[in-house]
Amino acid sequence: MSIDRSKKLPTRNRVSQRAKKLKKELGIPHTEALERISNEYGYNNWHDFQYEIERQKIENTPIPQLSLNFVSDEDIDMSNDDYDSLDQEREHDLPLQQKETVAANKKYLTNLGAEFSIFEPTITGLKKSILDATQPVRTHFELENFHFYWEQLQGPEHKIKKDGYFLTDEEAIKTKASLYRPKTKMGDPRMWFRQLPAYSEPGDQIAIIIKDDIPYLINLSKIQLEKSLAKDTSVIKEFFLTYNEEQNSIATELLEKLKELAKSPLEAMRKGDTGIGYTLESKLGIAANSSRLPDYKGIELKAGRGKATRTTLFAQVADWSNSPCKKSAEILNKYGYERENDFKLYCTISTQRENSQGLSFIYEQSKDQLEEWYNKTELVAIWPGKLLRERLKEKHAETFWIEAKSNVIDGKEYFQLISVTHTKSPITSQLMPLIQSGVITMDHLIKRNGKTGRISEKGPLFKMNKRDLNQLFPEPVTYSLV
Repeated sequence: MSIDRSKKLPTRNRVSQRAKKLKKELGIPHTEALERISNEYGYNNWHDFQYEIERQKIENTPIPQLSLNFVSDEDIDMSNDDYDSLDQEREHDLPLQQKETVAANKKYLTNLGAEFSIFEPTITGLKKSILDATQPVRTHFELENFHFYWEQLQGPEHKIKKDGYFLTDEEAIKTKASLYRPKTKMGDPRMWFRQLPAYSEPGDQIAIIIKDDIPYLINLSKIQLEKSLAKDTSVIKEFFLTYNEEQNSIATELLEKLKELAKSPLEAMRKGDTGIGYTLESKLGIAANSSRLPDYKGIELKAGRGKATRTTLFAQVADWSNSPCKKSAEILNKYGYERENDFKLYCTISTQRENSQGLSFIYEQSKDQLEEWYNKTELVAIWPGKLLRERLKEKHAETFWIEAKSNVIDGKEYFQLISVTHTKSPITSQLMPLIQSGVITMDHLIKRNGKTGRISEKGPLFKMNKRDLNQLFPEPVTYSLV
């Protein structure tokens, strides 16, 4: 059977659901069910089929459009030749092979726990030595306390220059970053990196990582981080070794303290469910807090057994004070539907398409806000990017999940620390880009009970596929304590 690569394939979740059903109906192993479904689509095995599913997903996830505001704002003088170059700028998506390389590199950056932002040099920008500092870049700079464009005055006399580096496997090439707001129009933020044309081509995806108040640039279109990190000697590898060492210094300190406590069982200092938490707090010198186990220099402690993954990232209502609709009930009344005895609005909102209710998202970069629209003509609600990033950070703090065994000896309870799983904070600089690309969506779950008239809201829930979590969260690491 020949394979039609233009045919839309099901998601991995759909295939898994079908495999479970087939396993139950035919009494066959799950792996065999997956193989059978793969054969139905013309693939020899499940490995080849899931690779093609992932390839198609990357192909269908668009790269953000070019930012050429510096041209429309007339920041630069344009000749006839310059306008000819402008006509050659990218209007379509990047080639699949390049997108696959960039996607793999972005996952490695996330797994390394690196906050980063990405920009794309344009033909005109490389020629004129100017780049738009897009909202994702500006947000990243603020998260790292690197630069705040909003407090910078317009004009060349207020330009700020900082040292930076282009990283390759062979060398760290020194550059100078220029950060400024031109006098034209509203003074939209711009930036430039000296020698950028020698390091990149139009269409490349360049990652910025801030370390010690210095921007380090890596061309994600030209390198493969997996290979760089596997080499015996590599400038990129050395950079991330020192980067992670600094990022993990507190975690290393806490881990050493827990290993010391694990050398012998700890006598419980309190009875009941909070016994181990209270005991750990006391041994680590942390002041007690009745609401939850407190942080250790920013790292949250959780004592428990087992672990689970979730597709829901967090729940967050809109900023009602700045939204046309002032509460969930208004959204329900305007865009809901009758279903049996209730009036509901159960639907998924995405930036990629309107749903059956005509609702979709638009990320307004200039304002750093997520907007929900009806038929692209009627604004429904607004979520500030800062609010969503704070909610994500709050919901998924850096955490030590501690496993312990409980034993009772001579009527006294003792805890033996066994292991700890370290989950790092999400890469918050990637939240809005992932929403913009459609990887993260939001579910409305609003209902008015037909009998009581009571309105309930279970969301809005911001969600992503479990397999995409590695685009937002570093991979958990488990350490043995004994």
